[in-house]
Amino acid sequence: MNKKTFLVCGLVSLSLAMQAQTKGGGIDNQMMQKITAGHSSAANRALANAIAMNSIDNLAKNFRNSGAFDTNFSVETPKQNIHNQHSSGRCWLFTGMNVLRANFARKHKDSLRVEFSHVYLSFHDQLEKANLMLQGTIDNANKPFKDPIVQYFFRNPISDGGTFCGVADLVDKYGLVPMEVQPETYSAENTSRMAKIISSKLRQFALELRNMCQSKTSANAIKNRKTEMLGEIYNILVLSLGEPVKTFQYAFKDKNGKQIGKPKTYTPQSFRDEVMGGKLAGSFLMVMNDPRHEYYKTYEVEYNRHTYDGQNWKYINLPMDEIAKLAIASLKDSTKMYSSYDVGKQLDSKRGYLALDNYDYATLYGTTFPMTKAERISTFDSGSTHAMTLTAVDLDENGQPKKWKVENSWGPTNGHNGCLIMTNDWFNEYSFRLVVDKKYASEKILKAEKTKPVMLMPDDPLFDADK
Repeated sequence: MNKKTFLVCGLVSLSLAMQAQTKGGGIDNQMMQKITAGHSSAANRALANAIAMNSIDNLAKNFRNSGAFDTNFSVETPKQNIHNQHSSGRCWLFTGMNVLRANFARKHKDSLRVEFSHVYLSFHDQLEKANLMLQGTIDNANKPFKDPIVQYFFRNPISDGGTFCGVADLVDKYGLVPMEVQPETYSAENTSRMAKIISSKLRQFALELRNMCQSKTSANAIKNRKTEMLGEIYNILVLSLGEPVKTFQYAFKDKNGKQIGKPKTYTPQSFRDEVMGGKLAGSFLMVMNDPRHEYYKTYEVEYNRHTYDGQNWKYINLPMDEIAKLAIASLKDSTKMYSSYDVGKQLDSKRGYLALDNYDYATLYGTTFPMTKAERISTFDSGSTHAMTLTAVDLDENGQPKKWKVENSWGPTNGHNGCLIMTNDWFNEYSFRLVVDKKYASEKILKAEKTKPVMLMPDDPLFDADK
């Protein structure tokens, strides 16, 4: 064999060896050549230079859609001051409190105002979720550790996210407290470190309880140990958030902040009854738009609740036009609503504007993004991430919605004076949940609400908590 033949054979052998080292489905040399072909054009190099030195959003910004937009609304509820959840995942709680304080002001024809303590309910929410995790571990202790529901508890021991069903469970069980009676703490507004500490303790505790169950320890001994564990969690919460008040004195104020009458002594439950006239349970419907599932049916999410003795998250699946009708009826009656969205999609945060054509990522990268709403949900590409208070709608001459407005909980200087405005097209694609008083629902919807729910698991891509 001459030198030239030896060299050629060697190269062929090396190439075959390299391909042999690539498992089926891997990127081999031939595939890499096809992947990398045609990406060195002058236009691509110019784009690469621009993207390397600038924000992607700035480059994808649709200039034709970047000017002033219409901020007038034909149907709008009375304005209220904007709160700030800071670095916490409590948008669901802030939104729920927004609705309750707006209902109180509406009941008193805007002559009286009240602000509710968020940290009071945050405290009980965290304690109740800790109990839910521990009791859920006990109830499923005989399942393998790799069972999906067991893994769900250990993967998600606690969070400060939630939905309106949590507002209902907590308010009905623990009542309400005025904001000045129990103000925010640093850890209430910055929850990440506290959450990590509590999560670590809960995983440790849950593992111990699981071992006790599998060792056939008596139910009474397990209950007593769980109670001791919750005592430790309670102490962490007291040190971080402050101990919840049991009684307090309070006098209501008018819209100008002037005190009305003498202070009265309340418990959180008696204060709730005075400002709300009773409990929330049974007064509202949670509706959702999930095009993966059949419409006009009721669904329930297993273990997706805030208190162990509360109600699982139950909702009626409706098409977007039905959800819009419910929202419009409520707004025309000056009633704000809890609503939730995939707020990060196409958000122009500086203007507080949500529209499908705010950013043109497809043209920037020379590609397309054709997935439907159902496909985005199924592939974990989209889902509800943030709750806000639906407060206004702008209708055309035929009574159809053109745009919507929500009160946000990111502070009064964020977005459009603390609010976000969204086109109806964006609303249809990226809104998911709406909580509405039953009195605005049609007979068809109320009939669907009474049917036996289809049970869904909490790891479904659409059931992340609002944060």
